[in-house]
Amino acid sequence: MQLPKVELLFAALLACFVLLAAPVQAQSGRWQQAANYEMDIDFDVRSHTFDGSQRLTLVNHSPDTLWRVFYHLYFNAFQPGSVMDVRSGELLDADPRVGERIGGLKPDEIGYLRVSSLKQDGAAVRFAEEGTILEVELAKPILPGQKAVFEMEFKGQVPLQIRRSGRNNSEGIAYSMAQWYPKMCQYDEQGWHANPYVGREFYGIWGDFDVKITIDKDYIIGGTGYLQNPEEIGHGYTDKPGAGRGRKLTWHFKAPMVHDFMWAADPDYRHTSFTRADGTVLHFFFQPGPKTTENWDALPGIMDRAFDFIGRTYGPYPYKQYTFIQGGDGGMEYPMGTLITGERTLVSLVGVSVHELMHTWFQMLMATNESLYAWMDEGFTSYASNEVMNFLRREKLIPGNAVENPHTGANQTHIAFTQGGQAEPLSVHADHFQTNAAYGVAAYVKGEVFLHQLKYIIGEQAFNQGMLRYYHEWRYRHPNPNDFIRVMEKTSGLELDWYKEYMVNTTHLSDYAITALEEADKGKATNVTLRRNGLMPMPLDVVVTLNDGSKRYYTIPLDLMRGAKQTDGAIQWIAAPDWPWTNPVYTLTLPVATAQVATVEIDPGMRLVDANRNDNRKAP
Repeated sequence: MQLPKVELLFAALLACFVLLAAPVQAQSGRWQQAANYEMDIDFDVRSHTFDGSQRLTLVNHSPDTLWRVFYHLYFNAFQPGSVMDVRSGELLDADPRVGERIGGLKPDEIGYLRVSSLKQDGAAVRFAEEGTILEVELAKPILPGQKAVFEMEFKGQVPLQIRRSGRNNSEGIAYSMAQWYPKMCQYDEQGWHANPYVGREFYGIWGDFDVKITIDKDYIIGGTGYLQNPEEIGHGYTDKPGAGRGRKLTWHFKAPMVHDFMWAADPDYRHTSFTRADGTVLHFFFQPGPKTTENWDALPGIMDRAFDFIGRTYGPYPYKQYTFIQGGDGGMEYPMGTLITGERTLVSLVGVSVHELMHTWFQMLMATNESLYAWMDEGFTSYASNEVMNFLRREKLIPGNAVENPHTGANQTHIAFTQGGQAEPLSVHADHFQTNAAYGVAAYVKGEVFLHQLKYIIGEQAFNQGMLRYYHEWRYRHPNPNDFIRVMEKTSGLELDWYKEYMVNTTHLSDYAITALEEADKGKATNVTLRRNGLMPMPLDVVVTLNDGSKRYYTIPLDLMRGAKQTDGAIQWIAAPDWPWTNPVYTLTLPVATAQVATVEIDPGMRLVDANRNDNRKAP
């Protein structure tokens, strides 16, 4: 059928628009959703329940039309027969904090979130509660670039403290309120991430939170966000006691550009604060007593120095405050604050505080998909935490001696666990590891090794520049492993995709040996024969010590790298010819007579993960 001229013109214009728009969209970078929350909570401390209203504005920045949305209902995991309960029973090494405890909860001890009404732009929508996920059929689709306002009424019951959130924890903290509200699931280029909650990792949407919590006036609250009404509340935020109305007070918090909101409440909290030289306020909430007060009083000055080191090394802290709160079941990170158990030695208290604080840089500011890339948060945090603790020991701020390499323990654990046959690749989804041990070693230990060994490959200067560049380029943007490794490629000038692929997709180990030292060039040179015994190829640092005590530093790059590191701290490396990754044997020729050589050693700094170091050193 022949189209009228007007329609032909419209079709031509549309085709031109598509052709012109396509490359613009392709070059615009990854999109990400936005979700802004307004919540009003009325809390009953006698029944441990709360009534809530939520107004959520979702902006669909994706190129897709959304026909459904999903919410997390995390508290529903704390019910007998839940997916978290069953999963814990199926694991060979159940978390002792969970074990069979969920199955024994009584009706007034369980946790739940129950949605009573939900509207989209004023129109009622159909929804169904499926365990820890709320499935929602939209009243109308949300087109690309459009926004929708969801208004919800819900009720919650706080479970007994089992994992992360709950009431009456082991140290007597009344309420640790984490994962406590219906939270919109993430939608990204991979689609929806509506994973049932089994107690592992999280993935959230950036947004602003405006939260009002009405609770018995005897309770003191600390958490995410800036308190908007300190004069009304009092309780240590100002010198003026809270007036309130009746037996309750309303605490009003705002938190900009975060992907979660945590709070805790207890009538016995002592609240102290410390203002840093840059104006950042550190808040501390704890129950005073013989097991807490002395160490918690020492914590502010130590954490002030930790913030100095972290800011220089990993990037400046972008919010105006951070809050350390006694609560939870160990240590757990959240935006602008953390829940930590507080009855600890000073070193333990500082250690958990540093670790949870470091999550700010590798999860609260990055918001990677922890379920897929837990190691990019837990592992990177473990690496940085050990660096910070080593700094604090070096500065004599905590007991213990600083060491040259604070990561040798991680290397050894990684090797032993892998050789034991229990390791699983980093590419496994966090929920689907066969054991808690395999998940823990992969996420925390191998993730730490990933960074420590990367510094070995590219050199200290390029590594340090890369960590800061990663912070500046990828905060607030949900980076994935390729985004991180590309930053390191840019700062080092080396190709590193091979390293990422081996470390993430395999459980292979490196193992290198020096097999021979032989005279060459009629006694004027020495040939060092090296052999790769492991399945993972790596560049090698070889240190040659001569009889006069002088040293020569050689680096043997892989051909896959397309280059070699130049400097590493104070060391200037002599780049040897490439080692083809397929070749098991390599010869390094030294321009000195064998009689002048005292020893030749592979990686004396022990940064390379070498499965057998007994054959790494040889003398003529």
